[in-house]
Amino acid sequence: MSHMSHMLALVLTLAAATASAQPAAYPAAVEGDFVARDFMFSSGERMAQVKIHYRTIGTPRKDADGVVRNGVLILHGTGGSGGGFLNNGYAGRLFGKGQPLDAGRYFIILPDNVGHGQSSKPSDGLRMKFPKYRYADMVKLQHELVTRGLGLTSLKLVMGTSMGAMHAWNWGYMYPQFAAGLVPLASNPVEIGGRNRVWRKFLIDAIEQDPTWMNGEYTEQPRGLASAIGFLMMATSVPLQWQKQFPTTAASDKYVADQVASRTRSTDANDMLYHFHAIEDYNPAPHLAKITAPLLAINSADDFVNPPELPMMQELIKRVKRGRFVLLPITDETRGHGTHSIPAIWGGELITFLKEIEQPR
Repeated sequence: MSHMSHMLALVLTLAAATASAQPAAYPAAVEGDFVARDFMFSSGERMAQVKIHYRTIGTPRKDADGVVRNGVLILHGTGGSGGGFLNNGYAGRLFGKGQPLDAGRYFIILPDNVGHGQSSKPSDGLRMKFPKYRYADMVKLQHELVTRGLGLTSLKLVMGTSMGAMHAWNWGYMYPQFAAGLVPLASNPVEIGGRNRVWRKFLIDAIEQDPTWMNGEYTEQPRGLASAIGFLMMATSVPLQWQKQFPTTAASDKYVADQVASRTRSTDANDMLYHFHAIEDYNPAPHLAKITAPLLAINSADDFVNPPELPMMQELIKRVKRGRFVLLPITDETRGHGTHSIPAIWGGELITFLKEIEQPR
């Protein structure tokens, strides 16, 4: 059996074993707010107070040296929130007793990033006068939450989905001694270019070039928001499943209408613009040699945003001293870019990785 065939068989075996596990109960999340005071953004802009909302599950526990090392920071994707992980498919397969991130053992931290959820964001009132935050600012605020807000000096794991995955790469070189392990799901550690930039630029332009946007001073959501949502839907599309679910023109059109109607009610155009401009400083590639923590990168072969035909991950992962890359094959269970939030598929890999980082160096 070739090396690639062996890896494929291993991935499928682990996925099948994990998928058979049933969701379990997990402890209730405790919510809180951390306020970073007089925070300077990389743009040079300042805010007197930046609120970061968060949830924790489990208890911080000190080891024999009196240091809390059981913290697990899990970071959400663009437009999401930490609360989005609290469901049977994610928390129910990770945080329950005996599960990979058993909350009886780990202290799980689920923040809402700046610009998202219940954290400070443009739609709170500042609109386009809100500081122009970028990914480095978002990671610095996560670090402030963990250190100043929660009093931790280390983390067992930084794990993230999509945008959160990219933040995990940033953690690796911005705070190289802080986390014992890094798990980015659905990402590539390179500047956002090519098709990945093009669809994002179309999304941005759909709002910013719409006269009803009014430079962010609209009283009703601009018409271009619907087109922006359309570009986002295509980027997170799942061809195999969508063909099954909407096999006719009428069924597809109804899905589009329903999705645009529901998403425009829950999305603010200015917040969305900030989400997609924030990525413009992202480029871990020159810094990968600085990442000393073990790193497990997982992508799915049906991911439009990070398609398998792009060769950069196979080369770049070699620059990470203790890095490993897993490409999940397309199956009836994968969901394109959204596979990042289905631990039933990749949970076996996480279990193996956790065992590795528990070993003394």
